[in-house]
Amino acid sequence: MKAIYILTISVLIFLGSCKEHSTEISTNDVMNTQSAEGSSNADIPDIKFEEETHDFGRITQGEKVAYAFKFKNTGGANLIISSASGSCGCTVPEYPKKPILPGESAVINVVFSSEGKSGIVEKSVTLVTNCEPSTKIIYIKANIIVPTSANPSELPTAH
Repeated sequence: MKAIYILTISVLIFLGSCKEHSTEISTNDVMNTQSAEGSSNADIPDIKFEEETHDFGRITQGEKVAYAFKFKNTGGANLIISSASGSCGCTVPEYPKKPILPGESAVINVVFSSEGKSGIVEKSVTLVTNCEPSTKIIYIKANIIVPTSANPSELPTAH
């Protein structure tokens, strides 16, 4: 009997300690409120980027570059980004883990490593959100220049 009492108290303490503050993600945040008939409700989130493609221009092979994609929740409900993934291991996104309130702005930071790459490249970052549609893709571009050798013996000779 004493063990059941201690177990009950432990469970209650554990459940009480799991509460979050106002940044808690609720089921209402994650569920899209569009009806089955396709009519939309003004109380859904909407993600609007200032720029959906960023061109780094010419960069040197091996260089790491970063860009902050600025966006705003222009919808009427909390915006949740549940994941962000780069199209390859060279493109690493970092995204907000807390809900973005209606009217609030935030950024997706993307770091690109040009190690082993050359020429014109385009990489993407796919976001999964609670917007409609649920996925959003942003892009980075670069023209990667392979550095020429500084060793004169490796330079081509004129014939």
